[in-house]
Formats: sequence, C-alpha cells, structure tokens
Amino acid sequence: MHTPQIGIVTGAGSGLGRATVTQLRQLGATVEAWDKNEHTLATLPTDEHVRTHVIDITDESHVSTAAAEAISHHQGIDFVVNCAGAYLYTSLEETTTEQIRKLHDLNIIGPTLVVQAFLPALRSSRGSIVNVASTVALKPTASNSHYAASKAALAQLTRCWALELGPDGIRVNAIAPGPIRTSLFRNAGMTEAQENELLDTRTATLPLRRAGTPEEAAIWIARLALEDNWTTGAIIPVDGGMSL
Repeated sequence: MHTPQIGIVTGAGSGLGRATVTQLRQLGATVEAWDKNEHTLATLPTDEHVRTHVIDITDESHVSTAAAEAISHHQGIDFVVNCAGAYLYTSLEETTTEQIRKLHDLNIIGPTLVVQAFLPALRSSRGSIVNVASTVALKPTASNSHYAASKAALAQLTRCWALELGPDGIRVNAIAPGPIRTSLFRNAGMTEAQENELLDTRTATLPLRRAGTPEEAAIWIARLALEDNWTTGAIIPVDGGMSL
C-alpha cells in the first residue's frame, strides 16, 4: 500500500467527518475531504496532505468524475470513509415521502455510489471501507424510525460488502455511534431545545451518563481505516453503552 495511506472522507466539513480528517492526518494519512457544504468545508484546515472538494455524493456523475480525478492525482486510493449522512426526527404519522427519499438518497445511495466509484482502486490497494451507521441501527427507538431504518440498511450493506469484497482483500466495517453533539441535528431542522432534550433523554440512560464527542468516534474510524488488517464485517458500537 501507499506510504502514507491515501483516502476519501465524505461529510468532511463538520462533525464526525471533520474529526475523522483530523485523526487521519495525525496518523500520517493523506485525505481527500468531500462535503456538499462549501461554507463548512472552507473552514477545514488544509495542507499538502488535505485537499477539499465540494461534492454531492447523491449525484452519480459528480461522484464518478471526482473519484477518477482523485485516483489519477494520487495514483491510487487506500481507504474510503462514508461519514456524510442526514438525520430525520419525526413521528411515523408526520413523515413525508419526500423526506424518506432524501434520507435514503444520502444515507444509502450516496455511500453506495462512492464505494462503487473507488472499487477498482481499492481492489488494487487491497484497501478498506468504513461506514458510519448508528446505534439506532441496532437498538430501535420510537422517534426516528426511518433514520434508524436507513442506518440499519447501511449496517447490513457493510456486512454484505465484507463478504463480497473480502476475496479481493478489501475490509469493510462500520461504527455505530450513540449520542454525539454535532450539526446533524440542526441540519435536520431541530431547534436547540429539541436537540438538548433528545441528548439529555438518551444520555440519562447510558452507563457512562454522557454524550460522546466526534473525536472519540473518529479514533475508531481511523483505526479501522488504517491500522486493523484483520477485522471485516464488524459493526462496532461507539455509544457509551447505549446498545446495552
């Protein structure tokens, strides 16, 4: 594999994606940082080892073109981290078809398009894929069923891709984060009060009794992307014990 390892992080402009870029850089990786939000991406620290690109991962032609450019620029890619995602916090009765479609476009179709675009390079490098699922993919909740379903689908894709791509030497894993304060909730239209109520309710029942940080989750993403060569098909809860 390349030294340093080179990879893609989607959703890199904020939250978990941003923390993941920082963690990967600390471990010596070179990162192509993708995000559809130009303004947040513009504040990401860059150097010769971090390039930023405004990318909508639900646009197949956009992803394909950007992937080809990245592979050509670096002469290969070693890992893909799918951090980009959307949240939906609403009752079944109030959920609209449009909301469901947008959610699944970003949480399921987007990661699929990204992985497909980089498959030839990942086969060549015998690289790794890390997806970001959620504890609610493993433990049901009453308030965000379609978000949970989309993340459960991503978790199952992770397992299926691990079986399919394992003979090519490609490892595929996911983390399942619990309550972490990021821009995910505000981007879903939640108010500060709603966000605080959600996090307070969930953290009150956690064994560790607190929300996690993006940095705590990013450590696991980087480890799976760069360091662990014999783990595949794993969905690792990084959730303060919520999955218990």
